[in-house]
Amino acid sequence: MVVRVVRLGTTRAENEGLRIGTVRRPPRGVPKADFASQNWYDVWFPNLAPSVETMKLGQEAETPAQWSAFVRRYRAEMATPENSHSISLLAALSQQTNFSVGCYCEREEHCHRSVLRELLASAGAKLEPHGR
Repeated sequence: MVVRVVRLGTTRAENEGLRIGTVRRPPRGVPKADFASQNWYDVWFPNLAPSVETMKLGQEAETPAQWSAFVRRYRAEMATPENSHSISLLAALSQQTNFSVGCYCEREEHCHRSVLRELLASAGAKLEPHGR
């Protein structure tokens, strides 16, 4: 069993399981009924997405210092009890079933999902190795 960290909208891996969209907004111009069939996500879980203000920090980050500020702010948001419990739940589920979490960003290293990967790992999640 494993959790994969994916780019939403990409082809699903074999045995990927449930795909969870950890994004603030649904995909534009896509009917809700088509989210899963078009490989966006099966379940929308915006709780683990950065707030709008934090998301803007990450999108506008051009220097390592700006990216670090985004990471600190996103980690603080994920440290709230509600979000921390959600991360713990996903870590526990990764011991029992395959699923994936993801975002739309092209490059994981410049996306909140890179931080989410670290948070899940710290919570004991079984993660698919990066780059598969």
